[in-house]
Amino acid sequence: MNGDTLIRVEKLQKHYNGGVIKALDGINTEIKKGEVVVVIGPSGSGKSTFLRCLNLLEVPTDGNIFFEGVDITDEKVNINIHRQKMGMVFQHFNLFPHMTILKNMIIAPMKLRKKSEAEATELAMKLLRRVGLEDRASAYPSQLSGGQKQRIAIVRALCMEPEVMLFDEPTSALDPEMVGEVLEVMKQLAHDNMTMVVVTHEMGFAREVGSRVMFMADGRQVEEGTPEEIFDHPKSERLQTFLAKVL
Repeated sequence: MNGDTLIRVEKLQKHYNGGVIKALDGINTEIKKGEVVVVIGPSGSGKSTFLRCLNLLEVPTDGNIFFEGVDITDEKVNINIHRQKMGMVFQHFNLFPHMTILKNMIIAPMKLRKKSEAEATELAMKLLRRVGLEDRASAYPSQLSGGQKQRIAIVRALCMEPEVMLFDEPTSALDPEMVGEVLEVMKQLAHDNMTMVVVTHEMGFAREVGSRVMFMADGRQVEEGTPEEIFDHPKSERLQTFLAKVL
């Protein structure tokens, strides 16, 4: 495993109903530091399952996932230590409704990374400034728009100073006019060389920001390549059909 590979996935399988449903059917890929890997494909293709397997929110049926050289599918490995280095952003924001935005952001760094309140607050405010929401630090989640909540969910994950950010369709639950503000934050992260794996239906983002695009269908990676290769020169009929519907 070479030095700049952060995650390596080998023969990853995820089956349900005793093997009747193969949500993932032998995925092999490597994610390098600083790469933005965008995963696209039709609904039910296994994209979110793949992403959730990367930090073992879904436990694979078979195969191996190496994170920083450690096989995290090994039962002897303490997955929680590795999860701290993997930021995860879901479709829904999962903010604690009874806590202020600032409190939402500092609780994990203080509990898990053992940061002092002052340290955690300083980083949280810096990140809030970065996404233009420092004036909302003392607000509660119910007082924010969907786009603001998702930007908070992103910077909350960044408060743990992760090695990689995993995004599971982060804009799909948002009103159309709020999508841009969330994608803008993700573009900034990519610009700052944050390693990212993004499951999304936003083809413009995939083309513009992705360093590599992985097209999945029926639990398999059908094609993988640069945005230009995937969008301008699709090889498989399955990808051609998909792009004809979404572009």
